[in-house]
Amino acid sequence: MSIILASASPRRQELLKQLGCEFTVLTSDVVEDNARDCPPAELAVSQARAKALDVAARVGADDIVIGADTIVVLHDRVYGKPVDADDARRMLNDLSGREHHVITGVAVVCGAKVWEDFAVTAVSFAPISADEIERYIASGEPMDKAGAYAIQGLGALLVDSICGCYTNVVGLPLYTLSQLLKKAGVRLL
Repeated sequence: MSIILASASPRRQELLKQLGCEFTVLTSDVVEDNARDCPPAELAVSQARAKALDVAARVGADDIVIGADTIVVLHDRVYGKPVDADDARRMLNDLSGREHHVITGVAVVCGAKVWEDFAVTAVSFAPISADEIERYIASGEPMDKAGAYAIQGLGALLVDSICGCYTNVVGLPLYTLSQLLKKAGVRLL
């Protein structure tokens, strides 16, 4: 039995390493579609499941595959990764001075069995000036992050407070994942 992370995200890989979990990475070919018309948590879970199932179809039946999908939600509008600097600017302007929710869907697949759940964290941004947004975009950090920010990097300077799981905002809610892995027979603690 091997654990496989169906994600190229360096943040997710670092979080798993932090737990001392031995795993390999095999990226999914699933294309995220944040425009689907469904509740945000359902969207994140279904995309996590699709990623995990895609990779599970390419590995052994005893292997455990972890899929995850993180989205940012403000007033029922889903924010994925920005497509360019203008999109990042729009997202950061929308989030400035407001509370939003970060939702990560997590799926664990082993053979024909699928365990899935999600975590939600409320994040409040301080008001951000146009100059701060431009400097943050120039850093390059927003470009591959849901909602155009990274709480574990310079983006921490945008965040006034959070309520909920910090690792969820980074991209992988470790408690939620540990509970799913436990159901699959893997104990991390």
